[in-house]
This record gives sequence, C-alpha cells and structure tokens, in this order.
Amino acid sequence: MHPNPSFRGTDHAASLAFVRNRGFGVLAVSSDAGAPMLSHVPFLLSEDGAAADLHLVRSNPICRTLGEGRAATLAVLGPDGYVSPDWYGVEDQVPTWNYVAVHLTGRLLPRPADEIDALLVRQSADFEARLAPKRPWTMDKMTEETRARFLRMILPVRLEIASLESTWKLNQNKPDAVRHAATERVEDGFGQELAALAALMRTPPSATGG
Repeated sequence: MHPNPSFRGTDHAASLAFVRNRGFGVLAVSSDAGAPMLSHVPFLLSEDGAAADLHLVRSNPICRTLGEGRAATLAVLGPDGYVSPDWYGVEDQVPTWNYVAVHLTGRLLPRPADEIDALLVRQSADFEARLAPKRPWTMDKMTEETRARFLRMILPVRLEIASLESTWKLNQNKPDAVRHAATERVEDGFGQELAALAALMRTPPSATGG
C-alpha cells in the first residue's frame, strides 16, 4: 500500500463496497519455495465484509498447501492510468500513476467439498443479476453429467478476513484546481478504465468522507 496518508483516507465501508462490486482479484499465498503462489479468482464478499468465498481448481498448487489453513492476501484492483506532469497546468511536477487497490488479508481455509454446488449457485446468481434485463443463466441449464464433471474439478475455499488496507491514489495531495486539470486529460492517456478513473479523480472518496 502507498505510504502517503493522502491516499489512505478512504473509509472502510467505501473500500468494502468497491471490493464487492469488483468481485475479482489476485489471491496470493506464500509457498515453502519462497515465491508467492498467485491465482486470479472471482469471489463473493460476505455482507459484513468478514469473509470472501471463492473456488479453486483442484490442480491449483494452492489447494495442496492449505491443510488447516494458510495466511493469504486477496488483492482487488480498480481503474488505473498514467498522469503526465504537463496536465497539471503548474510547473515543477513529476510523472505519476493513479490507481485504486484494496488488499484483504487473513486466513485461507478449505471448505467442505459438498458446499461447492451452493457456492456456484450463489456466485452465478450474483454475477448474472448484474446483466439485467438479461434472463439469468442458472446451474440447472447444464446437464447432470456436465454439472457433475464441473463440480468434481473445483473446491470451495474461504478467506477469513483479518485486515483491510486500501490505496485510492487520485491526486488528493494536489490542490483541487490542479487535480481537476489533470482529470480533464487523463482519458487522453493510457491505462485501464480511464473514464472510471477520471470520475474518481473528480470526487475522491477520501475527499467526501467515503
């Protein structure tokens, strides 16, 4: 997480809402070999923000290390983009990169295998609901054979969240006029989801109390 307190002021509720809306992140688990094991995973955040439910393919090396649980971090990334010093409209500036990131850290635990069906039903229902007015896809649209084969391949796991850290780096350390000048140019640059990044830069959550 970025050390500048200007980028760390977003309240807990706003960061949880961001995580819940994204629903996808990078799971990082330490390995005995030293290098972390990484997996890109969709997940469901519990209503109270205390746990994230997800599934892993049985062949994923992380599954073989869990045992009774293992320390893990789920990194959830938002929009990001390069900011040129020329866009601020004032002298003596430096290049930077704006972004949003939330890290959920806790203990990753295996769940009973018979929970996988219910987890996938909940996940698909949550994600399909975002496609309205499309009629939601449901698990019963698979044949029993396909469904059984699919469920044999994956395992349910849960991250019990002990801490949340976030960085909302949106030029909050600049005067409003300078930040707004850069905001008007950020979509001319490069990065990911630049329109969303510009919207956040106009009114950073930390500037409004989340």
